[in-house]
Amino acid sequence: MDSDWQLQNAKNRLSELVDRALRQGPQTITRHGKPAAVVLSFQDYQRIKGAQNSLSSFFSRSPLRSQTLDLERARDPGRDLTL
Repeated sequence: MDSDWQLQNAKNRLSELVDRALRQGPQTITRHGKPAAVVLSFQDYQRIKGAQNSLSSFFSRSPLRSQTLDLERARDPGRDLTL
């Protein structure tokens, strides 16, 4: 019970490919001998997708969230350049 499928074989046997993804886990589809895609159950997809968090959630959980940042902009005029 192989989990690697050549693209043409995967197209011809899509129903079986989906059944195996449901029963056995993710199935890899290869194109020209190299991994190109993965078919997985919707449940596995939801689990993976649910593990992702937004950037704002990441920052709100950061141990550095209580730090005060100095966001004052420097008032110096910069330097003169001749072009």
